[in-house]
Amino acid sequence: MTFPEDLKYHKEHTWVRVSGKKAIIGITDYAQDQLGDIVYIDLPDVDSEIEKDAEFSEIESTKATSSVIAPVSGTIIEVNEELDESPEIINEEPYGKGWIAIVEMSDPSELDDLMDASDYQSYVEEEAK
Repeated sequence: MTFPEDLKYHKEHTWVRVSGKKAIIGITDYAQDQLGDIVYIDLPDVDSEIEKDAEFSEIESTKATSSVIAPVSGTIIEVNEELDESPEIINEEPYGKGWIAIVEMSDPSELDDLMDASDYQSYVEEEAK
């Protein structure tokens, strides 16, 4: 299981890679591992508003359907349309090609509430017990 240092992590197992006011969002390696084989993702609409700590997408796997929780608030400016045809990319590259959406953040200070890689790794280890 990997925990890239350049990301911020939400307790609901989403990650954020920040570039200016833009945030790329996806689910963590831990989350995709828990879900198993991902077969479908309901992508959010471009230009839709998302709220921190609220569901903005849904993922279906062979094990379960799971909500994807927004780690930050803002406006969706792009979605990963490759996931429509190949949702399994999330299993293969959760931190790379498996990103879900890019958001123009409305409040970058929300990033302060997220965990860094070492805190998230400790959180996952506690949850797994």
